Amino acid sequence: MAAIAQGPLTSIAYCWRLERSDGAGLALTSSDRDMVADGVTYHAAPGVTPASISRSLGLDGDSTDVDGVLSADSLTEADLMLGRWDGAALNLIAADWSAPQAETVALLAGELGEVSIDGDGFSAEMRGAAARLGFAPCPSTSPECRAALGDRQCRVDMSGRTMRAKVVGASENVLELDTSVEVRFLFGRLRYLGGENCGLASAILAISGSQVSLRDRPRGKVAAGTVVQLREGCDKRFETCVSRFNNAANFRGEPHLPGGDLLTRYPGA
Repeated sequence: MAAIAQGPLTSIAYCWRLERSDGAGLALTSSDRDMVADGVTYHAAPGVTPASISRSLGLDGDSTDVDGVLSADSLTEADLMLGRWDGAALNLIAADWSAPQAETVALLAGELGEVSIDGDGFSAEMRGAAARLGFAPCPSTSPECRAALGDRQCRVDMSGRTMRAKVVGASENVLELDTSVEVRFLFGRLRYLGGENCGLASAILAISGSQVSLRDRPRGKVAAGTVVQLREGCDKRFETCVSRFNNAANFRGEPHLPGGDLLTRYPGA
């Protein structure tokens, strides 16, 4: 790879591959024509280039910023604004466009961070895998369950714990549905199955008959007739885990551990 950078001209091209959590993917290159590297076809997007790349041998997270023009058909302003690419897995490499079979150099692997749009252009932060070290490696103790209902830690079977409905009206973060919603869906998740927000989801904070209040305002317009899916929720209390799900063995919390207010529970404290 060092030979590519020698001489008055260079044939280095940046190539990055993005993979969203819903399975959609995108492969772009800074070259002015499509190229193949490591068996992957990267589509030309010469207006999209890394602004800077920072790598470290220590524990500091590798990072880069990408600036570009919204010219790729698969990288649209609407999808960026809706957050469809937030947290997408990324791989950034350097390749020789004049020798597709030559060895490539891995520059960064991680996920897509904050995205901002300015006019016809955009800027995206790319966080390296080492950025994950900024999170606590071990969970903190808590009286509430730290698992999500139905995940590998919780293990509750989610069969029959979802429902579908149609949106009748929407205002801010409140949706009016065509059917009444049971209380068991409180603290669950509502996922849009159509319309501008298709594929996006938000937590359910309140339920009143056929009205549901969401944690997040829809990023796109919610038209009447949009189909949504509601997933049952849990308040993460030990009593609920026992009485409603019969799942005490998998409760991921410490409900009987004394808290910091232990001394204040007694007279004279």
